[in-house]
Amino acid sequence: MKIIVGETAGFCYGVERAVNGAKEELEKEKSIYGLGEIVHNQDVVKELEMQGMSFIKDLKEANGKVIVRAHGIPKETYEQAKERNIQLIDYTCPKVLKIHEIAEEHANKGYYIFLLGSKEHPENIGTFSYCGKNKFIIEKEEDTSKAIENLRKSHIKKLLVIAQTTYSLEKFYEIEKIIQKELPKDIELIVKNTICHATEIRQKETKEIASKVDFMIIIGGKNSSNTRKLYDIAKHNCKEAVLIENANELNLSLIKESEKIGIMAGASTPKQSIDEVAKKIENNLVSVLI
Repeated sequence: MKIIVGETAGFCYGVERAVNGAKEELEKEKSIYGLGEIVHNQDVVKELEMQGMSFIKDLKEANGKVIVRAHGIPKETYEQAKERNIQLIDYTCPKVLKIHEIAEEHANKGYYIFLLGSKEHPENIGTFSYCGKNKFIIEKEEDTSKAIENLRKSHIKKLLVIAQTTYSLEKFYEIEKIIQKELPKDIELIVKNTICHATEIRQKETKEIASKVDFMIIIGGKNSSNTRKLYDIAKHNCKEAVLIENANELNLSLIKESEKIGIMAGASTPKQSIDEVAKKIENNLVSVLI
């Protein structure tokens, strides 16, 4: 049995920066707040809670410093914090902040904005607040025609297309093709691929590994957008694939017939979780094969 662990598996820069920053703040103070889960990974969340971090859904619940997670927050949340005299410690990923800048700049120039990604994802909720009044979120290819119809009704002749940092690269290109085909010729089009490079290379490596192995293990939070996309890629390129949050969820009986096993993890998954899964397989390898 051979185990292949993805080289890019685990924390991305933005997540690592936010988690390490929160830990540093907890060393200075006994208690701080996190506005929403700092990452979509329950193991990380529980560890921080044990160190004194309280996760809240609304600034009204805060009674001290508040950490802004890597996903970022809506523009109005900054204003609310100022009004309530709440100190925000901002760990929004720099790449997310760059998308906010791009969106706001083009909204101020009169562009209609298509944002590719999930309506419910906290990153997009934040980004959407910078897109002005004329905007549309495209979650899947089927939404594109409706978005273009709304653009036509607005009579705006300039369109910007951007994406959630963890959006599917394959879907991004498919939607871009549809837009290029259906968009009226008199509309100026700017397409900016704002998918994070870390997301791109993880998706590409997952596809590469999945095509070489018998069984693919994706590690990460089930509510993590980027992890779910890795799982979707694994399922399409490998006959067997599972999504687990940690080693405790790994059913060894599922892999006993496999000759090659691939392991990949989302950008919110700590290295410890990856190591524990690999170690569980290695430590039980003999008994599994008997």
